[in-house]
Amino acid sequence: MTENDIARIIVDASYRIHTGLGSGLLESVYEAVLTQELEHCGLQVQRQVAVPVEWDGLRFDEGFRADLIVEDKVIVELKSVERIAPVHAKQLLTYLRLTNKKLGLLVNFGEALIKDGIKRVVNGLKENDPREAAKRREGVASVSGFCVYGVSGSSRQGLT
Repeated sequence: MTENDIARIIVDASYRIHTGLGSGLLESVYEAVLTQELEHCGLQVQRQVAVPVEWDGLRFDEGFRADLIVEDKVIVELKSVERIAPVHAKQLLTYLRLTNKKLGLLVNFGEALIKDGIKRVVNGLKENDPREAAKRREGVASVSGFCVYGVSGSSRQGLT
């Protein structure tokens, strides 16, 4: 599964959560619910991962904490604020560089519309298929990237 495939699933789950819960909750609530949703989709998710930073021959064990790392490929930085500031994207890019990861998503559940609260941050990610990049720019997502509920007949109240 590529970084872009994972990102599609994360964006879809974020949309479902925002639609079901709305905005205004603590970031930690969205983190717990998103983690559960992504794990339900079969993805491996690590929460609050301490990432060391090395400087001048010294190692600082807790340089920063990544909110979520999905499939050891995508960093998800969560916010629940009125507006994302430019520094948030810069911070995520630094996280990507320090971890040598190629894709990060900044997801702000505080926005009225979740589409306004999601920002992709890339660190040298090569696009596999130019058509996929064009679709993403146009806002068209591939159905293959979505996690579908209800195949076993069970219902999930509020998030399906």
